[in-house]
Amino acid sequence: MTDRTDVLIVGAGPTGLTLAVELARRGIAHRVVERAAAPSPGSKGKGLQPRTQEIFDDLGIIDRVLPATTLYPPIRVRIGRLPVYRGRMHKPAAATDEVPYPAVRMHPQWRTEAVLRERLAELGGTVEYGVELAGFEQDAQGVTARLGSGARLRAGYLVAADGGRSTVRKALGVGFTGETREEQRMALGDVRVEGLDREHIHAWVRPGKGMVALYPMAGTDAFQFMAPLKPGATPDLTLDGFRRILAERSMLRGLRVTELLWSSLYRVNIRLADAYRSGRVLLAGDAAHVHSPAGGQGLNTGVQDAYNLGWKLARVLTGGPASLLDTYEEERRPVAALVLGLSTDLHDRKSFKRDEETYQLRIGYRGGSLARHGGERVPDGPLRLADGSRVRLFDLLRGPHFTLLSPDPAPRVPGGPEVRAYAPAGPYGGFRHTLVRPDGHVGIATDSAEELAAYLELV
Repeated sequence: MTDRTDVLIVGAGPTGLTLAVELARRGIAHRVVERAAAPSPGSKGKGLQPRTQEIFDDLGIIDRVLPATTLYPPIRVRIGRLPVYRGRMHKPAAATDEVPYPAVRMHPQWRTEAVLRERLAELGGTVEYGVELAGFEQDAQGVTARLGSGARLRAGYLVAADGGRSTVRKALGVGFTGETREEQRMALGDVRVEGLDREHIHAWVRPGKGMVALYPMAGTDAFQFMAPLKPGATPDLTLDGFRRILAERSMLRGLRVTELLWSSLYRVNIRLADAYRSGRVLLAGDAAHVHSPAGGQGLNTGVQDAYNLGWKLARVLTGGPASLLDTYEEERRPVAALVLGLSTDLHDRKSFKRDEETYQLRIGYRGGSLARHGGERVPDGPLRLADGSRVRLFDLLRGPHFTLLSPDPAPRVPGGPEVRAYAPAGPYGGFRHTLVRPDGHVGIATDSAEELAAYLELV
């Protein structure tokens, strides 16, 4: 017997979970399978960029995330006890009407995943842990997946969110162009440490031995431990190994790792999939692009992949044009290429400094086939409506619908998407009609009702 669903998501990291939430809130049948037996406990991707926070606002989880976050504390770099640098990675920034979440917030990845799972459960979804994808075949109507248990599952689409070593991408034969810097490896772990304050990011450099950094993880009593390894060195990812690195590179007595909560060997990978789609199988997150850790782009780019793909999959599965899925790669692959270049540059320069370029607020799709005089992210802000009331724009956008800012009602398009129309007191952005996509980007801005109707037929 073969079970059926609309979308099979392989992988339950931030990308797969975001996609599942997007589908669940649209009533799209889906299953999420994860080969690991349980959620990962690691802090891993720990920085939430401002644009990702806006997405979490739309998904209804920002109020659960923010209280457990902190701003990145100042960095103190020392040689033993001798201070050599003190500063901040990010410039302090206050919230504005247009940018309500102006700063990168520290939030361990395990907790980000936990909040997304909680939201998914509220929407009736779940993650199937300990379930491996053994193989799959696709045809013009869908994908037949073989699970490790021997069960078979028929899905309309399969989305690979199974990480940089994606078995799905490999099975498709999609190239993963780039480089793996085997000589650039890092011992990564979550640890508890005695004798260290939590008001700073602590780093020590010992000439000839290397560097070690400890980041106090928001909302916990743990630190994320990062230590580059020398080429050819055999990594010791045990408690004693982490203790030895810290003692050797900090040269301080009274500073000791008391507990190792999680550890991993990290290799610098800089790669981009040659294609994001093969028939009814799509790639997202690390399965499509892997980054150096500099700039905190990997997790955030994956979440935004899912945010872009989710509404498009839902539209196609509910009667929208199949060609809509072609715009996923068209829009998201150039973004990944852009942020790969940015994170690689920061890594190569060994720069601690971050600025608005890494916040992902400037990313847009201008010039694409779904951007007619638009494509840019819509900023938040107060909006006066024609009836004299005042609202915040993000309050109008929140949810899975399209939003039309126009003095006219939305055109009626058979089989078209859900559109909620609001009449502003004056032309928004200088146009009579501005249609905002479910992912918060302008789809079309026009004075022509005919152009607006034609656009709605595309989506």
